[in-house]
Amino acid sequence: MSNFHKDQELKNNLRLRELQKELPPFMTEFFRAREYHTSSRTRLAYAYDMRLFFNFLIAEIREISATSMDNFTMEHFNKITDSHIEEFLDYLTYYSANRYNEDTEFYAQNQLQGKSRKLSAIRAVFAHFYKKGKVPANPAELVETPPVKEKAKIYLDVDEIANLLDAADGGTSLTEKQKHFHAYTRSRDVAILSLFAGTGIRISEAVGLNLEDVDVERGSFRVIRKGGHEAILYFSDEVEFALREYLEVRLTKEPQSGHERAFFLSMQNRRITARAIQNLVKKYSNLANSLKKVTPHKLRGSFGTNMYRQTGDIYLVADLLGHSDVNTTRKSYADTKQEAGRRAVRNLRLRGDE
Repeated sequence: MSNFHKDQELKNNLRLRELQKELPPFMTEFFRAREYHTSSRTRLAYAYDMRLFFNFLIAEIREISATSMDNFTMEHFNKITDSHIEEFLDYLTYYSANRYNEDTEFYAQNQLQGKSRKLSAIRAVFAHFYKKGKVPANPAELVETPPVKEKAKIYLDVDEIANLLDAADGGTSLTEKQKHFHAYTRSRDVAILSLFAGTGIRISEAVGLNLEDVDVERGSFRVIRKGGHEAILYFSDEVEFALREYLEVRLTKEPQSGHERAFFLSMQNRRITARAIQNLVKKYSNLANSLKKVTPHKLRGSFGTNMYRQTGDIYLVADLLGHSDVNTTRKSYADTKQEAGRRAVRNLRLRGDE
């Protein structure tokens, strides 16, 4: 594991340790049991969601009768019903509305996803204590998951990706100020875009890349996947060319202390941030006059789509994208499969060439 990922893991674990002090004492057992099966980021999300849930129970549910996190015991936990959980999900509507004061379709979509995530956390906690024989049932399983409207999946075809790379390479239509910065960042930006579109790398994986992780001679690089395990990914000749060109510039830089091994550097010679990558993708997308809202995740999805169209192998695509469950991949690329099916059926001849 790279120093960057080790530092992030340490920060997450320290924050989790602090958050556990704001949760009922018995929750420590839950987090200890999940330590080797989930990432620190996932456990941290559980902690935030469960803190909100327990605070709601203490403040709003009289039957629970606990007055603080410290005296919230397993006996109180056993009093939670599916109705209480449904009340919590309703409460989230008003909690979120008061907090953000937004009323848009995007906000409603995000709110439903947030509810689903919190329900998932509650189910996981109940499932753990049910398995341990400390609760008689999992009432969260009786609660319906909030329906989330599926958004149309947006992917870039090969020509659109080419236009995006051309925009980053040529820097046409940039302002004079942007051209000044472009002279310093061109090779880096092309390398980043090429890596996303040509390997399906995650944004966190791109940020965490170190110099020793990339082997241009073998056309491969090492990443830390979700869950903390390492994986070796491969890239094409086009991506190799972009990485070699960037490396010639990168090795002339003098990184700030603590950032010496970072592969992608910012203008300040520090490890590039996720926000900076998001911004550069957006900038070149606008220059390419794309009608689609392009993000690093959509470039990753475009890689998956193009690979599936080329190979038809959903298991290969799942492996390349780092999906632990092939059903996640299958769900994302169902439309692609249906499109291939439609093409095959349209080309079917029932009476030969007559």
